[in-house]
Amino acid sequence: MRWAAFLSGVALISAILVVVVRHQNRLEFLQVRAEEDLRDELNDEWSRLQLEKATWARHNLVEEAARNELGMVTPGPADIVVIQLGAAQ
Repeated sequence: MRWAAFLSGVALISAILVVVVRHQNRLEFLQVRAEEDLRDELNDEWSRLQLEKATWARHNLVEEAARNELGMVTPGPADIVVIQLGAAQ
């Protein structure tokens, strides 16, 4: 009789531990999925930043070509004229 009670207790403890381990496994899986989603978001942001960097670098190349090949310069304050449109008289 004692062995039956002992074995029943061991089986109950084993069943409870199986449930606990499966629950922990599910929680860990959810954490992994969340981290993978974050990784994907960061990869998307990295791609956008790389595109923006390429765009800015391209602007610098155009400006450099305008200065060197075409002899263009940035106008000075005396060369800038401000025109206001739609001003009431």
